[in-house]
Amino acid sequence: MKNLFFYGTLRHLPLLEIVLGKPPGTLSLRPAVLSDHRVAAVAEGPYPMLVTDQGARAAGIVVENLGISDLARLDFYEGSFDYDLVPMTLDDGQVAEVYRCAEGRWTPKDDWSLEEWQVKWGAMSCHAAREVMGYLGTKTRDEVAAIFGPIRARAWSRLNAARSRHGDGVLKGRTEVTDYSRVYSKFFALDEMTLSFERFDGSMSDPVQRSVFVPVDAALVLPYDPVRDAVMLIEQVRVGPLARGDGTVWQYEPVAGRVDPGESPEQTARREAREEAGLDLGALHAVAQSYASPGNSTEFFYIYVGIADLPDSAEGVGGLEAEAEDIRSRIISFDALMALCDSCQIANTPLALASYWLARHRSSLRSEAGAAKP
Repeated sequence: MKNLFFYGTLRHLPLLEIVLGKPPGTLSLRPAVLSDHRVAAVAEGPYPMLVTDQGARAAGIVVENLGISDLARLDFYEGSFDYDLVPMTLDDGQVAEVYRCAEGRWTPKDDWSLEEWQVKWGAMSCHAAREVMGYLGTKTRDEVAAIFGPIRARAWSRLNAARSRHGDGVLKGRTEVTDYSRVYSKFFALDEMTLSFERFDGSMSDPVQRSVFVPVDAALVLPYDPVRDAVMLIEQVRVGPLARGDGTVWQYEPVAGRVDPGESPEQTARREAREEAGLDLGALHAVAQSYASPGNSTEFFYIYVGIADLPDSAEGVGGLEAEAEDIRSRIISFDALMALCDSCQIANTPLALASYWLARHRSSLRSEAGAAKP
């Protein structure tokens, strides 16, 4: 049995209980202090590291009497961040094991605040930890570390789901999930489940088996210049049409990108417009908040029309090399956009939806912008 000193995110008891697989309120713990050290924020992520600092005091908790299986779970979770146990002597003279990262592994910043972290990241980290610990026994900690970005993004999507605006007038019925397993996980994930659901007559359905594709939330924006009455479309290769056997693999799309942890969908739309097309957007107009294919996917879209300045010089090729993006942007007139819609040349549903929203609201947007340029 060992005693461990926790100074960072695992001081958040809901997270610690998830990692250890313990029911709430069952851990034996006490407050403790480690002198000549401080808890510093990490530049690379929303978590802390322990830094040697003469005269400083790192506050934390000691969890007592942890067994072999507890340590295995903790090593699996903390190891994904390259933290390993070392013995250290606390202010009360007791020796406890402490998770520390290797020298130079992370970049320390200013002091880290548990309270601030709990407000911004606590709930997301609990969702992420449930997925991480679900891989115990099936993936190595290095394999988990390699997909931790998508894990966090999926966790952020679960928080977004709790704030969904839709649902007025539909049945708020019961669902019972009796089996749930993740059969694939890398950048995306695939789950299988057995569930029963409440029928409209009030009875419960027989158990049914379903599979669900689990990507992350995305923000999409169609840039529109109301003065020039023009839009920007982007064009890039897409594996969906390729895998389907479509003869048109390069597709017209709106600007789009996944909603990263800590971002609002609006922030994502503005960031992606800069990265993909070099645009600084003005007002964002919400078009829809919708599932791409709710029968088999968790993918959720936040769709916007964004006001932008679109001279011909805004066209070009861009994207992030780190994400293997090769994106061409094109400026076309509103009439040309409608011609594409009418001839079914737009195969991207969010783009079609944003285009028809623009057709409905175009007059008011142009009126707000003043007279069109010649």
